[in-house]
Amino acid sequence: MLALSHKTARPQTQICGAGGARYTCHMENFKHRRSRYEHFRRFANPLINLGMELELPDFRPWCKTQGLPVFHVFLYCLLHSVRAHEHFMYRIYQGEVILIDDFIASYTVVNDDDNLNYAAFEMCDGLHEFVMRSVEAGRIAQASSELINTQAHLSEREQRNNVFTTCLPWMRLTAIEHPIFDYAGADIPCFAWGKFGDARDGKMMLPFSAQAHHGFVDGIHIHQLGQAVAARLAALMA
Repeated sequence: MLALSHKTARPQTQICGAGGARYTCHMENFKHRRSRYEHFRRFANPLINLGMELELPDFRPWCKTQGLPVFHVFLYCLLHSVRAHEHFMYRIYQGEVILIDDFIASYTVVNDDDNLNYAAFEMCDGLHEFVMRSVEAGRIAQASSELINTQAHLSEREQRNNVFTTCLPWMRLTAIEHPIFDYAGADIPCFAWGKFGDARDGKMMLPFSAQAHHGFVDGIHIHQLGQAVAARLAALMA
């Protein structure tokens, strides 16, 4: 079971907004987001959920020459792009907005019984190490008939160190709604993608969905994330 070993909490806080929500003194950029958070935190459902097609460089031939699995390379670029975008790193903890430094990498698999299971592993910077960890985590989850990596053993604070991803490679994804335990506290971004499109002029289209707390994330930020993923793939191939 995973728990991040490096420090993610930022303990100094100050009051911000009439509602008494707090944010850490270190989060200088959040002052520009504060009024949006105060607005959307009052909604019964504060989530934004967008589906789109990402235009990406067709990285599949490059993966083949490098001997790397396509899914895990895309996951690497997505999660590292998320980690680099501050809007996707805000969380809510005991009424306080915090900024996490990192998160547990995870994705869903279909196990040998044709049931869902969770793969989870610790993030790392290197592509090949990331792929190795990701493949091994998927192998373990696929072989387990029991549901694993639910992270129920983690503390409330440790559970904030998450980003949820799922892939449905059998279909051209057009929409998805993720299970939500509590809308008011649904601060962890969820990402989903479907079947890769055909190659055309060195490009490919990927049906993609992003869900996040609207107090932290707008449509423009989801657009920026998609651009960042495409740029990171292009940089790998350069």
